[in-house]
Amino acid sequence: MREIRPIVALDFPSFEDVKAFLALFPEEEKLYVKIGMELYYAAGPEIVRYVKSQGHSVFLDLKLHDIPNTVKSAMKVLSNLGVDMTNVHAAGGVEMMKAAREGLGQGPKLIAVTQLTSTSEEQMKDFQNIQTSLAESVVHYAKKTAEAGLDGVVCSAHEVEAIKSATNSDFVCLTPGIRPAGSAIGDQKRVMTPSDARQIGSDYIVVGRPITQAENPVEAYRQIKADWNA
Repeated sequence: MREIRPIVALDFPSFEDVKAFLALFPEEEKLYVKIGMELYYAAGPEIVRYVKSQGHSVFLDLKLHDIPNTVKSAMKVLSNLGVDMTNVHAAGGVEMMKAAREGLGQGPKLIAVTQLTSTSEEQMKDFQNIQTSLAESVVHYAKKTAEAGLDGVVCSAHEVEAIKSATNSDFVCLTPGIRPAGSAIGDQKRVMTPSDARQIGSDYIVVGRPITQAENPVEAYRQIKADWNA
């Protein structure tokens, strides 16, 4: 299999923290990073421009969820930042997802969140009042995402096989909640190791604290990358 980079979640509070983290890596080692809400709201679009200027790939994880016209307009703005991938909430509906695709254009990958990996089945049934199983909910959202013409979904690695069976083998499954064997799971409920996620068919994995909070982030990244590609 071809070597794939794990996506590093830059869950830092400031621009300076990101610069310091990226400076740990050799200039020729280009990363795939996730910029989420905390960092984007703190540093603004300039953080995306900076990371791209350093040659890294960017997954902009803002999980847009609004009326179709608003999401379309927001995606037009994001399309000017040169992101490689971004996302919406599948719960926004097929029309919203179609509008997002139209606004973003056909260059970057556009994926949708099914159920957050921090959500348990009990929470989903109690708070969202969705009375199917968690797996059925995720697959349903994935099928609607494919219907809308998006590239794939954010999901737990445990749901990848069912999603690809319900859509197609090229439908992207990006899986957060990835932890090396023996590490703390934090606030995630549905987790998996990098090698297991690869074997089960994940196309991308997102890893944050096991890399960014490691004593040696570069070594931790390389070990996870090796495990992911083993």
